Amino acid sequence: MLDKKTKQRIINKFKIHANDTGSTQVQIAILTEEVKELTDHLKLHKQDHSSRRGLLKKVGERRRLLKYLQKEDEASFIELAKKLKLKIAKKMIDDEDEKKRLEELMMAREAERENEDEDGEDDNSEDEIAA
Repeated sequence: MLDKKTKQRIINKFKIHANDTGSTQVQIAILTEEVKELTDHLKLHKQDHSSRRGLLKKVGERRRLLKYLQKEDEASFIELAKKLKLKIAKKMIDDEDEKKRLEELMMAREAERENEDEDGEDDNSEDEIAA
């Protein structure tokens, strides 16, 4: 659990506007700090299963918030990921890029097929005229 001073320092660093305490960026930053603390705790106390469960819940919540931020405002997502040095964000960016690349490839193939179909129809109509 973060103490008030640490939490306030994080809020001041990542806030979007003057009265911001709960924006997605701030929530992700706070969760990241809590994940770091729990990770350090679990290195010392390997048998603490309730803390491990809490860690997994926080990681899942942070991942959902990161996905939301990536979908809503990709520029701030990338900026936040760089500030926090998140590995998961790098993986999410790579997955998104791969998804876009595959979609573009599928669109290109579909366009090629349509062009082939149009060329094939022209050849048939010319044959019918010649006969």
